[in-house]
Amino acid sequence: MSDPTTAADTFYDQVGGQDTFERLVHEFYLGVAGDPVLRALYPEADLGPAERRLRMFLEQYWGGPTTYSRERGHPRLRMRHVPYAVTPDQRDRWLRHMMAAVDTLGLESSHDLVLRDYLQRAAFSLVNSPG
Repeated sequence: MSDPTTAADTFYDQVGGQDTFERLVHEFYLGVAGDPVLRALYPEADLGPAERRLRMFLEQYWGGPTTYSRERGHPRLRMRHVPYAVTPDQRDRWLRHMMAAVDTLGLESSHDLVLRDYLQRAAFSLVNSPG
């Protein structure tokens, strides 16, 4: 008997798969590029590699390809951010750009709420410096 769970059962597929996550992360990094405070956190001249890493992470988290783990190991979101001082101001800026990016997706209300809830919780969990 086959498993009744199919790829279409994942949040990743329900919201449009790779195309949706590419659009989300690309829009987010357009915001970062225009935000001097956040842009200063990325030493690379090209934001492309950071964009790819975030897209792979989000795709894997939501049930898409596991490319992130294959290439970079376990996500360990908090551990990977420990070396960087993440302030409430940076969190708020990150959220402003990410929520603006989510706005561009036109997701069904229930999916929109789930995605926003996760992103907000993740952003708050990474703050490790008062500023």
